[in-house]
Amino acid sequence: MSFNQLQLIEPVLKALSEEGYTQPTPIQERSIPVILEKRDLLGCAQTGTGKTAAFTIPILQLMHEQQLQQRQRGIRTLILTPTRELAIQIGESIQTYGKYLKMRHLVLFGGVSQHSQVQAIRSGVDIVVATPGRLLDLMQQRLISLNDIQYFVLDEADRMLDMGFVHDVKRVIAKLPAKRQTLFFSATMPAEIKKLSDMLLTDPVKVEVSPVSSTAELIEQAIYFTERQNKLPLLIHLLQDNSIETVLVFMQMKHACDKLAQSLNRAGIRAEAIHGNKSQNARQAALANFKSRRTRVLVATDIAARGIDIDELAHVINYELPNVPETYVHRIGRTGRAGASGKAISFCDHGEKAFLSDIQKLIRKSIPVMAGHPFENNAPQRTSFAPISKSVGNGQRGNAKRFVRPLSQRA
Repeated sequence: MSFNQLQLIEPVLKALSEEGYTQPTPIQERSIPVILEKRDLLGCAQTGTGKTAAFTIPILQLMHEQQLQQRQRGIRTLILTPTRELAIQIGESIQTYGKYLKMRHLVLFGGVSQHSQVQAIRSGVDIVVATPGRLLDLMQQRLISLNDIQYFVLDEADRMLDMGFVHDVKRVIAKLPAKRQTLFFSATMPAEIKKLSDMLLTDPVKVEVSPVSSTAELIEQAIYFTERQNKLPLLIHLLQDNSIETVLVFMQMKHACDKLAQSLNRAGIRAEAIHGNKSQNARQAALANFKSRRTRVLVATDIAARGIDIDELAHVINYELPNVPETYVHRIGRTGRAGASGKAISFCDHGEKAFLSDIQKLIRKSIPVMAGHPFENNAPQRTSFAPISKSVGNGQRGNAKRFVRPLSQRA
């Protein structure tokens, strides 16, 4: 199927064509017609499946068609998202797909002065993309009203729960008009999120793609057993391979991210850290440096990395294994985007073996072990694993560039 078959209007098709997008991803193919029919939608999909475009494209079209019939004032669409980075990237998607439509959008997040955001609200906007905290701040100051909302999107609901935002989300929902179209997206459906979706949605169409355990199948994975004190020298050793052009490294704690980035810089490897304690400007600068390859290694916590969408990121390294197995799948999903190749490497010390066991149960496969490296411990069940080679780094990345990639989520 092509985008031409989804009953999209010419201005949207033109914008998609200019970006080189011709074929929708499965969630786009199944969600766009439902949303255009003005039905509520429950989307079970994680980052990397193309869900941002699955809701921004049809909302832009519905708003445009409505605008042609009658000019309406006030904010008509609210997209609520857990992180600043994801909010910014959704805003970029709206700009891209709606470039030929007269829609004004605004991205709201904390950590920066509210002055310019308030000025934009007063000038008039059609679409607001917001994190819960800043939105509530402006609502309490009576600087923003949700009375005219017709389309409400709750994105990454499970991450809202992880970050402790569910109470704030409910406070926002209480201020929305009862008559609206609601789109609800979550990678997983724990009990509290299921309850929230039942409260929000009216006779929804459920669209489910890429179950969390299956996303790992397309990514080449490897485990390195080592002791905790040897993880830094092992990482430096692996980065001697120049085919690893950029790598996203995951850690659990914010302060540990800074410490690791500093250690890598002392070793002559350009690295930066990104986490919640960084200022918004610092986070955006680090991400921009990584995307442009001025920085080779980006060290991140799970929350900070949520929503990062970097084309052709070939390598992810789990410096520390997560204690929640689903988090592992989300992490490695940063690579292998939209059909491109990807490699996920994980370090495992003695205290993390239980985490590894849980991960392998979730993905229903044993992750191959890289044996014979200089920092190996005496872990059992060692098997051989093909070393990283330039064919993995450059060859596969090159192949990805030769094909028109499907439209993937920018968030």
